[in-house]
Amino acid sequence: MLASTCRRLHRALNAHLPSSSGPFALRYSTQTDNPIPANPSPNTPKSHSPVSATNELPTSSEGSFDKSLQESMEKGEELRTTQAPNRKGIWSRSQQPREKAMAGPRFEQMIMADQPRPYAAIDLIHKQPVRWTHERTVSCDGGGGPLGHPRIFINVDKPQICWCTYCGLPFAHEHHRELLESQPTTTYPLEPTGDAAEVQESQRITNEPFGQR
Repeated sequence: MLASTCRRLHRALNAHLPSSSGPFALRYSTQTDNPIPANPSPNTPKSHSPVSATNELPTSSEGSFDKSLQESMEKGEELRTTQAPNRKGIWSRSQQPREKAMAGPRFEQMIMADQPRPYAAIDLIHKQPVRWTHERTVSCDGGGGPLGHPRIFINVDKPQICWCTYCGLPFAHEHHRELLESQPTTTYPLEPTGDAAEVQESQRITNEPFGQR
């Protein structure tokens, strides 16, 4: 019964719809209401560098280095395009390159050495030495306090360096020390190297539950 009703409705609709030709034929537009293309044009003009020769002229004002603001064009362009002092390019697909971010009139006649240039944490974390343990499972809370992270537990049974998925601190079992030391290279140093980026194993300065690191 339902099938026959659907067939009758289908025939009735076809009978009243205009044909594909003639004065009353349906017309479809291929143009869109949005004139902005979905993807940028390959001929999009490149951003103009704000570094100019005026940066090479000394000024009476002083910057963060307590000296006259003066910078060569080559040095300024190098600082503008380098993502971080310890890393030249980006390290995340969602990250905007520094050379695109530092463009436009906002940075005209700016001394690039005076602009904030934080170090890339993705490289700093790999300066931390491995924290060896005799337990099969270790916990990490990033040092605790407001600068820490939720405590997680890390299994170190496998013969490899196991890092915290929050802060990246490395852990490994003492049973695997000899194997890891025999590797030509490791992603983390196996022992402290005295690098300035190293942090103490115990980052707490108080015994309070929410003690500051």
